Amino acid sequence: MQHIPDTLKSELRRVAGLMADAARIETLRYFRKSDLGLENKLSQGFDPVTIADRAAEQAMLKVLASERPQDAVLGEEFGSKDGDSGLQWVLDPIDGTRGYMSGTPTWGTLIALSDESGPILGIIDQPYIGERFFGGWGHADCSGPLGSTDISTRETTALQDATIFTTFPEVGTADEGAAFQRVAGECRLTRYGTDCYAYALLAAGQIDLVIEAGLNSYDIQAPIALVQAAGGIVTNWEGAPAHEGGRAIAAANQDIHREALKLLQA
Repeated sequence: MQHIPDTLKSELRRVAGLMADAARIETLRYFRKSDLGLENKLSQGFDPVTIADRAAEQAMLKVLASERPQDAVLGEEFGSKDGDSGLQWVLDPIDGTRGYMSGTPTWGTLIALSDESGPILGIIDQPYIGERFFGGWGHADCSGPLGSTDISTRETTALQDATIFTTFPEVGTADEGAAFQRVAGECRLTRYGTDCYAYALLAAGQIDLVIEAGLNSYDIQAPIALVQAAGGIVTNWEGAPAHEGGRAIAAANQDIHREALKLLQA
């Protein structure tokens, strides 16, 4: 992991905040409006993109061009740009576009900063609610309608006491859905459909597990940094790093991660 002095950490957090502010303007400009310029990225299936996705990512890229032109960038909508600093920003302007186009307030903007070891800073920003979750370098906090506070994951150790989330009831393939149900069947409560907001709830100590499949790197890198900074753990379903995407399990602590992973792999 690259050594980053405290002054640079503060600067990187400031830039991440500027990007989140810029994206908020664009996502709120179009939220719950009728003309979203909706397009489907897939010839089969449905993977929507809106004018708001593109405008928000462009706004973030403009911030980076001004503030951190030396850094590499990977964005969902406009691809990658090389850099020479050893740092890469990973951006998802609207995680949960299906929710966004449906008017629900559980989509979010994802901003991650990674070095050669993986994500080291992450923001999940929910513009409509006005909540921003930050995690990096062993510290996590949240600001929103209830004020600002440090956050941490909770200490649930038994699956029978746990609350588990995933976005889609199918999770992924039939086998992946069955694996999720093995875990969910042992949990107290299962909830669906909140996209990135589920990881924010986990970091804030409200839930215990998030299990998903079919992720891209820009879907998971910000949640990884946030959850880990809050005291949790995120891996793939084999227990290895998950920052390249695929299948991920985020857990409030090592104990409940271990129990859930056993069932995923059964």
